[in-house]
Parts: sequence; C-alpha cells; structure tokens
Amino acid sequence: MKVVLPGGTGQVGAILDRALTAAGHEVTVVTRRPVRAHHIGWDGVALGPWAEAVDGCDVVVNLAGRSVSCRYTAENLRDMMDSRVDSARVVGEAIAAAARPPRVWLQMSTATVYAHRFDAAHDEETGVIGGSEAGVPDYWAYSVEIAKNWERAQAEAPTPVTRKVALRSAMVMSPDRGGVFDVLSRLARLGLGGPVAGGAQYVSWIHDEDFVRAVEFLIARDDIEGAVNLAAPGPLPQRAFMRALRTAWRVPVGLPATRLMAELGAFALRSDTELLLKSRRVVPGRLRAAGFTFTHPEWERAATSLAHRARTARTASGRTREPRHTV
Repeated sequence: MKVVLPGGTGQVGAILDRALTAAGHEVTVVTRRPVRAHHIGWDGVALGPWAEAVDGCDVVVNLAGRSVSCRYTAENLRDMMDSRVDSARVVGEAIAAAARPPRVWLQMSTATVYAHRFDAAHDEETGVIGGSEAGVPDYWAYSVEIAKNWERAQAEAPTPVTRKVALRSAMVMSPDRGGVFDVLSRLARLGLGGPVAGGAQYVSWIHDEDFVRAVEFLIARDDIEGAVNLAAPGPLPQRAFMRALRTAWRVPVGLPATRLMAELGAFALRSDTELLLKSRRVVPGRLRAAGFTFTHPEWERAATSLAHRARTARTASGRTREPRHTV
C-alpha cells in the first residue's frame, strides 16, 4: 500500500513508520521538519505540494498535533487545539481535492475524550464523554473539547468515498526514548514509581505491537468507521500499573506521591498532572466485537516485554546495562 502519515515523526508516527515500512508498504511522512528521503514538508494549516502525496495513496493516518507533554497553560492548550483541528481540516481538504482519494482515513484522537470515572469502563457504545464531571479542575473540560473538535473536523470533512475512523487511543507503550513508557520506567528505576494521590485512578494503555496490529486491522476492515477505542482490554489502577512496571524493572520499592508532590514533579518535568490524575478506564469494545485479538492484553506481561526490549536496545547500542536496583 501507499500510506501517508501526516505528523509521522512523533513517537507513535515513528512506530507506524518502522512497522509499515518493514511490512513492505510505501510510507510518506508529512512533517514540519523533513529530514529523511521519504519526508515531505508542510505547515499543518494550508494545502501545498505535500497534498500530491495524498492523491493516489491508499491510506492516510493523520497523527499531527502538539504534544500533550507540556504545562497546560492557556497558550499551550490553544496550540493543542489549533494544531489538531487545523491539521485534520487540511488533511480533509487534501482528500476532498484528490482525483484518486484514499480508501481510508484514520485520524488520531484520544481516550481523554471520556469522563474521569472509577466505577465502570468506557466503551464506544456506553462510554460517557467527559467535560461535566464534578470535583475535577475546570481545564480538564478543555482537553475533552480538544478531542471532540478534533474528531468533528474529520467527521465534517467532505470526503464521501473515503472511509473515516477516529482512533481514540490510550497511551501507546513502546521502549523508544522519550516515550511515556521510557519516562515512567525512569521514575520506577529511581524508586519513584509508587502510587500517586492514592493510585486509584485507572490507567489505559496499549502495547505498541498491538497498536500497529489494530491500525492494520482497521485499514483492512471496510465495514468499520467512526470512533474506535485503541486500548488494551486490561486497564488497571495506577498503583497496580506502577507495581507491575517496577516488577518488570526488578525494583522492589516505589515511593508514593501526594497530589502536591505530583504537582511539583509535573512542574519540574514541564508536564501536567492531568496525565497522572485523570482516571482513564477505557476498553476496546468495537475492536473486540469485530474479532480483533490482543497479543498483549494484560499489563504485567506487556511491561515485562517492553522492559526486555528496552534492555536489549541499550545493550545493542553499547550502553551500560541498567542496575537491578536503583532505589
């Protein structure tokens, strides 16, 4: 297939680029900073020469959007909104203008669209969209609005012959440097991977291999469109999530953190506590109903697999092996 990946130089884009290229597909990455032969430049706002890659391709997977790993200031929240909505809008314009439009457009979205809750899991049919929960910071509602507007930009695009799927993805776990698994693993190895604010909030996640397999599955299934949850079927409380991660790294202890400590830590990391404190209990209703099977359905084994790959990659690159205990 010919696959176009707008925003394909981030963590998730790099995962898809590697996997799809290895599978023999022709991948073109559309990015603000083209540095490789299969990269094409764009500004994420306006049509340009990059749109020629869309005309005649088989699949578009739009991943563009400002990273959420930042302080949630008013300016950064606006940038998150604009970068997602503008890129989805202009990808839709490119598809609409194509003489030979792609047969499917997969649009990245987020599991953050669902409400902060502990009592029940969200699937696509019965899940509750967030934004009106009591007892949470007001700006959490803005994150939900970003997700809703992101999906709306795709849904409203006039692309009648192109099937559209919104990928409501949980955190994609891979051993790549700088990704969420790498950051959490570093905290665990330092002995800081304990429960945060009690640790009852749920963590939804998906192993990178299952993420790629789910994307390939959705490309192949012409009968699936609309919102699809990309999350492993085993979300779990943050305290259990971090316990399994510590076990994978052979670290026996993880110091707990209060909400205030989490605020200070997030500030130091130039991130935001929503990523730690919002309870994301999301399950893959539509994927499982369509017959998709997960290679890594449970976090304990998935964490062990990812930690092993991370150790192997570090050894292969000549780095010193991680110590068994760094508490």
